[in-house]
Amino acid sequence: MFHLHKANGKGNLEPKAALSLKSKMILLISLLILGIFILFTWFLHSFISDTIEDQVGKRALSVAKSVANMPEIRSAFELNDPASVIQEIVAPIQEETDAEFIVVGNKEGVRYSHPNPERIGEKMVGGDNTRALQNGEAYVSQSKGSLGLSIRGKVPVRDEAGNILGVVSVGFLSEDVQSIIANQSKSLWLTMLGIVVLGVAGAIFIAYHIKRLLFNMEPKDISYLLLQKEAILQSTHEGMIAVDHHGMIIMMNKAAKQVLFREDEQFDQFLGKSINRLIPHAGLSEVLKSGKSQYDKEMIFGESIVIVNQVPVYMEGKVAGAVSTFRKKTEIEHVTRELQQIKQYSNAQRAQTHEFANSLYTILGLLQLGEHEEAIDFIKKKRNIQENQSQILTQHAADPVVQGLLQGKINQANELGVTISIHPDSQLNHTYHGNKQEALITGVGNMLENALEAVKSNQEGERQISLFFTDIGDDIVVEVDDSGHGISEEAAAHIFEQGYSTKGEENRGIGLALTRHIVHKQGGQIMLEEGEMGGACFVMIIPKNGGDSDE
Repeated sequence: MFHLHKANGKGNLEPKAALSLKSKMILLISLLILGIFILFTWFLHSFISDTIEDQVGKRALSVAKSVANMPEIRSAFELNDPASVIQEIVAPIQEETDAEFIVVGNKEGVRYSHPNPERIGEKMVGGDNTRALQNGEAYVSQSKGSLGLSIRGKVPVRDEAGNILGVVSVGFLSEDVQSIIANQSKSLWLTMLGIVVLGVAGAIFIAYHIKRLLFNMEPKDISYLLLQKEAILQSTHEGMIAVDHHGMIIMMNKAAKQVLFREDEQFDQFLGKSINRLIPHAGLSEVLKSGKSQYDKEMIFGESIVIVNQVPVYMEGKVAGAVSTFRKKTEIEHVTRELQQIKQYSNAQRAQTHEFANSLYTILGLLQLGEHEEAIDFIKKKRNIQENQSQILTQHAADPVVQGLLQGKINQANELGVTISIHPDSQLNHTYHGNKQEALITGVGNMLENALEAVKSNQEGERQISLFFTDIGDDIVVEVDDSGHGISEEAAAHIFEQGYSTKGEENRGIGLALTRHIVHKQGGQIMLEEGEMGGACFVMIIPKNGGDSDE
């Protein structure tokens, strides 16, 4: 199974940049928060300033209206000395309302009241009385007067007939207003500064968290690993499919696509879809649920028989997905066939060596006993047998490869005390090459090997194998009959299946399955029939024309 571990930050694939990903994230997020802080605080400061100035203006206007509508103020305008009355009325109101000034003037702008009594009788300053005195409007203005820049409420004073008698001006100094704004903004700035500090702390936490999720790797490292992974995945001969913990396909390499799809089919339509939709019986869902690996399972993917290994992927102790690797069974069978043939040749050589060693010991014994004539006769007999066997094989099989195989099997049989009889009507008149020859050699070798296994447990003298072959006509026909115990009907139904053996042993049940596969590829067939010698009889038929092209 695969386990994804966190990196320790050492041995990075690429040189470190001036700023690490973590530092860049902290810096960029902090700058973003700072920028938002400046813009938002400026907006709030402007909003508060405008709101306070508006409220002060409305307050000034409200006080001005109250003063202008007082009957005492109106009647004072009819007196010879209005200022003496108006100043006394206005002074307490100014103190009560915290206004910087309340000035009452006539139509000519002459003051009847002022915070500084010495300025009573002088002209009003600011030049903003026109709208009140001429148009009769009540309004708020901002202008610089004798006390400085101020926000003013202007209201005309009218008599009972509605005629304009003068103007009331109530003002608050802008300096005082700005002081109020500064006091209100102070708490705002402190709050926003606290938010910035929290934002920077959050940026540091996010940067550390993301860095941990990326196994402490830098973007360049991740990019390099991605390219490296793709190169490895696409160059491997094994098909690979990866799914996430929901069983959705997240990756498939080129070899897998070649097995699963025809040329006109596209993989993209399955990316992000359930593996069960592409391969209904893949077994990856079972791996995700159980968390247990599966090895060397034979399955059908697409139109191919494959050997599959499936393992879960663990991340922080939990199943995060699964990976399936597979290879066509035919590719593995090709290697198995090669090994099988090597084994057959090895057995043949071993048998021949054993027989030769026995003959030498026999000759040595005869010579030591002084039986020179007997030794000479024994040598001649062995030579004649060898010549006869070679002559028989040469007469019956034109293909030297087939001759070599049969010679090796005969030697192996002699070592085991088994007699292989070649039917006198047997004849192979043609030499075969490529896949056709491979199918013939594999078939004959495996059938004879199976027959040797079947008869070696018989009593001596009852270990018989009959071999017949011919290529007269359109097919190559090979028949191997043995005197073994035969094969039951139950076993006959599974005899050609991969891994099945009548002996029930592991790592067996390969030869006949391989033979069937390679013969089928040539358009032929292999059958089990009832033998004439009491055992099993295998018949192999390979068309001389057709089948897979030679490699």
